[in-house]
Amino acid sequence: MNDGLGAYEGPVELKDGPFAGWLTWSAGADPYETAIGPFCFKLEDGRARSAFQPRREHLNGGGTIHGGALMSFADFSLFSIAHNVLRGAKAVTLTCNCEFLSAGGLDGAVESEGEVLRETRSLIFVRGIVTQLGQPLLAFSGALKKISAAPRG
Repeated sequence: MNDGLGAYEGPVELKDGPFAGWLTWSAGADPYETAIGPFCFKLEDGRARSAFQPRREHLNGGGTIHGGALMSFADFSLFSIAHNVLRGAKAVTLTCNCEFLSAGGLDGAVESEGEVLRETRSLIFVRGIVTQLGQPLLAFSGALKKISAAPRG
């Protein structure tokens, strides 16, 4: 059983589909993201851009992208934005704050971009925006806590 604190398994490159060449942690290493994704990212000029293609199962009863799907994507995005700062270290989400701005649908990829605001010895503070076809859907911010595998005894 994977306790989440094993050796760092870096992102893997998607080989096919609309995001071929992008990176993901979803290739089975994170069962939840694998089930709802793939969420993916690519680094451009040192900054991460994340994306996913919404499907019918991402919608709520009103026919728009479910808030939980957007919040899960924002959580993924915290890690992609902090990817270079983490330098291969593991981390967990300490906080994830989300403000819904608009509804999304099936008409195009959902994307996010953001920035690392501050890094301390054990914390990384991040903020970003989720958009679809240029329309802001969700603003988010959060803190990641760097962790290391603790010996079990």
